[in-house]
Amino acid sequence: MSDFIVAWYPWIKALHIVAVISWMAGLLYLPRLFVYHCAAAPGSELSETLKIMERRLLRGIMNPAQGVAFVLGGLMVWVQDWSQQWLIAKLVLVAGLVVVHHLLALWRKDFA
Repeated sequence: MSDFIVAWYPWIKALHIVAVISWMAGLLYLPRLFVYHCAAAPGSELSETLKIMERRLLRGIMNPAQGVAFVLGGLMVWVQDWSQQWLIAKLVLVAGLVVVHHLLALWRKDFA
């Protein structure tokens, strides 16, 4: 299995980068939708449209992108040397992004 990962490493890394960029774009855009949602009158057409946009962004882009980033990142970590300090620091920062992701998901439920 490790030889497979090493052979496909450039492709795994490229797809991992695309998934992380998609996830980060959602993490940055969802709070912007929340700002628009706060300004919309409750029950208005704009408010309902923003609810749909928030749900689709979270469930259609952010959650799948996070999952793909985790799987591909896990494959890349598998073949790495765990004694590298940057890798441990990166995993701690990824844990922080997961916390932010789940906080945004909770806040989206509050709007609904």
